[in-house]
Amino acid sequence: MPRALFEKLGNARYISHLDLMRVFQRAFKRAGLPLTHTQGFNPRPSVSIALPLSLGVESRCELLDFELEHPCSCDEICGRLNAALIDGVHIRGVYEQGQKLKGLALLQSRLVLEYDRQIPDDVYEQIQNLFFQPELIVEKKGKNGITQQDIIPMIRRLSVKRLTGEELEISALHSCQNPSLNPMQLVAAVTKYLPELAPDYVRCFREEIYDANETIFR
Repeated sequence: MPRALFEKLGNARYISHLDLMRVFQRAFKRAGLPLTHTQGFNPRPSVSIALPLSLGVESRCELLDFELEHPCSCDEICGRLNAALIDGVHIRGVYEQGQKLKGLALLQSRLVLEYDRQIPDDVYEQIQNLFFQPELIVEKKGKNGITQQDIIPMIRRLSVKRLTGEELEISALHSCQNPSLNPMQLVAAVTKYLPELAPDYVRCFREEIYDANETIFR
């Protein structure tokens, strides 16, 4: 099954996962690339996205698996889809055979914390020290309700830097499957344990995905 690497940037970050699936289904149709359909009572187009994005998150490393009714070269699929897609959603490449999704393990995330006020000079040290604690419990919302989760074991690396007097950046390499860490939980930890540093607004970006050995995943 072919796989596409795509990015979702700018205003496209406000498109929900279900709406994004519809965007791609229409794009394949407009591009003259008919998708196969699943079997059964309610056939569905053979297209799926790994690690669905939360609303408002931007990404340069999304994976789309699909199956076409007729073979087509990867370069042609890429060109025809990009001509049919909306602003902010762009195919970076198409591959004949992607790695098995069960091998997807790590995600490089970047969060920009914005403040309506001047942040303290020692903000770097305070937040850096927070994530070097042996345990950091935050809430996680799931299908079964709210649970408590220690996020420290899921963080492989984390760095903090000050961008401006009102902006702070947290960059983290963390697990994204079995178990999964939502990068916004990092902000939740700051808000819970350092309430005076709770941001007024947060921008979240997915930068890259890796296997367990930190090799780029495709």
